Amino acid sequence: MTHYSTLDTPSVLIDLDKAEANLRRAQDAANRAGLNLRPHIKTHKLPFFARRQVDLGAVGINVQKLGEAEVMADAGLTDILLTFNIIGAAKLARLKALHERVTIRVVADSAECVAGLATTFTDPARPLGVFVECDTGMGRCGVQSPEAALDLARRIVAAPGLEFAGLMTYPAAGKYKQAAEWLAAAKALFDAESIPVPAITTGGTPDIWHMEAAAGVATEYRPGTYIYMDRSQVAAGAASFEDCALTVLATVVSRPTEDRAIIDAGSKALTSDLLGLVGHGYVLDYPEAKITGLSEEHGTIDLSACAQKPGIGDRIRIIPNHCCPVTNLFDRVYLLSGDNLVETLPVAARGRVD
Repeated sequence: MTHYSTLDTPSVLIDLDKAEANLRRAQDAANRAGLNLRPHIKTHKLPFFARRQVDLGAVGINVQKLGEAEVMADAGLTDILLTFNIIGAAKLARLKALHERVTIRVVADSAECVAGLATTFTDPARPLGVFVECDTGMGRCGVQSPEAALDLARRIVAAPGLEFAGLMTYPAAGKYKQAAEWLAAAKALFDAESIPVPAITTGGTPDIWHMEAAAGVATEYRPGTYIYMDRSQVAAGAASFEDCALTVLATVVSRPTEDRAIIDAGSKALTSDLLGLVGHGYVLDYPEAKITGLSEEHGTIDLSACAQKPGIGDRIRIIPNHCCPVTNLFDRVYLLSGDNLVETLPVAARGRVD
C-alpha cells in the first residue's frame, strides 16, 4: 500500500473515514430536524462525493456557478439548485441548455434578473423554478425586506415560463435565529396573499448543529464545508480538529534559522483567507507552530514555541483556515484510509467559476 508520506507535495489529502462521518452526522441531524439536506458541492467539487451525499439521503445538490452545474449534470446528478444570479445572454443560454437536461432551479433578487429569466424561459409546460433570494443579515445578495420578497415573487408568478419555487437565504454566521424570524415574517405575508411557498431553503456550516432552529420555517438546509471541516469551522465551534478530513501535505524546504521553517505550500496551496484567524493554518504534528506568512509558493512557519521542530525534507500536514478555496487550487485530491492511499481523484469542477 502507498503511504501518504510518499506523495509529492504540496498535495491535498482527504481522510475518507472522517469525511464519511461528517456526511452521516449532518444527514442524521437534518433527518431529526425534519429538514431536507441539499449539500453545497463548491467545497469538494467532486461527483464522487456529490453522489455519496445523495446516496445518504440528500434531496439533491447546491452549486454556486453554472460551470459546477454543468460538471455535475454530466456526472449524472439530476436535482440541482444554483444559488447565484444568472445575468446576461450567454449565461442564460447555458442555463436553458441545462434546464433541458436536468431539474435545475435558480435564485433572483432583482426585477432585472427575473426579466432576463422570463425572456429566456417562456414554456409554461416546462417552467423554470426560481427562488427569491433574501438578505437575512449576511449583507451580500438578496432582497432587503419581506415586502420586497413578496413583490419579486409576484413578478415570478406573472411570468408564464417561470415558477415561484420559494425563498432562499444564506444567513450570517451565528444569526440563524434572526434569519428564521425574517423568513417567518416573509412567509406570513405570502400566506396573507394566498401565495404558496413551496420551499424555504437556508444553510451554512458554522451553524449546522443549530439547524433545528430553522425547522418550522425552513424546509431545507444547504451546508458545504461540513464534509471536510477546517480551522475556521473549529473556531466557530462546528467541529474539532479531529473532525477535519482535508489536510494539505507540505515539505519543509528550508530552515534559514532555528525558529523559522519554509514549506513548499504558499498562497497557491493554502489560500490567503484568514477569516478572522491568526496565521494560515493548523500544523497537525506541531500544534504550537504558527504559519505567519504566505507568498505564492512559500509558507513561513514560526517554530519558536515548538519543543520539537521539523527538519529539511520533513513532511507536515496542515488543516487550512478555509478548505473550499483549497479544493479549487489543485488538479487532484488523494483519498486516504488511515495513512494509506485508496484512490486519486481529479477535481472535476476545479476552475469552473464561470
